[in-house]
Amino acid sequence: MLKLIGGLLVVASSGLAGWWVSRGYARRPVELRQFIAALQLLETEITYAATPLPEALGRVAEQVGSPAASFFRQVSGALGAHTGCSAREAWHAALRTHGPGSALSSGDLAVLGGLGNSIGISDREDQGKHLRLAAEQLKTALVAADDAAAKNVRMWNYLGLLGGLIIVLALY
Repeated sequence: MLKLIGGLLVVASSGLAGWWVSRGYARRPVELRQFIAALQLLETEITYAATPLPEALGRVAEQVGSPAASFFRQVSGALGAHTGCSAREAWHAALRTHGPGSALSSGDLAVLGGLGNSIGISDREDQGKHLRLAAEQLKTALVAADDAAAKNVRMWNYLGLLGGLIIVLALY
């Protein structure tokens, strides 16, 4: 009886480990889609509605899902608090806060960081160009992320369970 419980625990824990790895592959395309949508909304707010940046960031945060919403909410809050930090500083602080917990790759974060270097320092048309460029770069990353998720999610789920079964069989 004890061997059965131990075997089930080994299979369950290895299955959970495989699921944990596959979850990262599945989350990245979702987060990329959120950030692409958010950048497109921000472009609309800045270029067409001429909304001030803190307010535009707040509106974007209301319209997209988390974790992108919390990122834009943090940037908006830092700019709206009148603490004297620039849009670049607020953007990079939010990236440092949200980057490690997200499923975004270092390349994705580099694209967002590059956008942060130019946000809030030029006219509306130039801001629109930077936002469109970042969105296009994230769309390219999204294609690769979708491919990786299609290949790896099921594989890691099965690998976790089968790895646990192999361990249990090897031990018995």
